[in-house]
Amino acid sequence: MNCIIVDDEPLARKAIQKLVNETENLEVIASFNGADATREFLAKNTVDLVFLDIQMPGVNGIEFARTIPKNTLVVFTTAFHEFASESYEVDAIDYLIKPVKLERFQKAVEKAQTYCKLFHTDHIDSNIENITDDYIFVRADRRMFKVHFSDILFIEGLKDYVVIYLENQKVITLMNIKTIHDLLPKSFFVRVSKSYIINVNKIDSVDNNTVYIGKNEIPIGNIYRDFFFNEFVTKKLLNR
Repeated sequence: MNCIIVDDEPLARKAIQKLVNETENLEVIASFNGADATREFLAKNTVDLVFLDIQMPGVNGIEFARTIPKNTLVVFTTAFHEFASESYEVDAIDYLIKPVKLERFQKAVEKAQTYCKLFHTDHIDSNIENITDDYIFVRADRRMFKVHFSDILFIEGLKDYVVIYLENQKVITLMNIKTIHDLLPKSFFVRVSKSYIINVNKIDSVDNNTVYIGKNEIPIGNIYRDFFFNEFVTKKLLNR
C-alpha cells in the first residue's frame, strides 16, 4: 500500500516517515507541506492512503479531506484531541494524536489495509438474507454469518462498507451504515457519529467526546451527541 504525507511542519513529516519505515507493506511516494501541491499530485497519481495534518495554513485538513478521491483513505494526524469527532464526519479511517506511537500508528495502518483490499476486490458480498428479533444473517466472504445482536460490540462504516465488530471476529460487507442501522433494534443500538453505531449494553465508559468499549475508542459526533446523552446515557445507562 502506498501513502503520502501532508503536514506543514518538516519535523512532523519526518516523524511520520520514520513510522512508515518501521511498518511493513507501506511505502511513502511523496510528501507535501500543504493542500495545493497535494491536490495536483492526487489528480495525476493513484494514492492508497494520506496521512493528513489538520491545522495547516490556508485550507485545513478537514476541509481538504472532503475533496480527496473516494478510494483514497485518510488518516488525520494532529496535536489536538478536539478535532476527533469532526474528522470521522469526513470518512477518515483513523485519527492519530502527535507524537504518534508506533503501535498506535500500525493499528491505523492495519485498518487502512483492510479497507484498501476491499476497494481492490472485484467480488464483495452484500446481502442480509434473514432478520429476526435476535439476529441477522449477513453475507460476507462468500459465506453466511449468523450474527446475534447481543454479540455485536459496535459497527463501523466507511464509504460503502460496514464492519461488524464481535468479541473475536469482524464481519465486513458491502452495505452503507444507514441501511444496517435501520435494521437494528433501536432499544440498544444507537448511532453516535456518521461512521459508528454502538451497542449501548457493551459500553465500559463514556466521556463527552468518546465511548469506550474494551480497548476501542469511538468518537461521538457533534450532531449525535445530544440524542445519545439524553436518550441513552441519562435515561438508560444511569438508570440500570
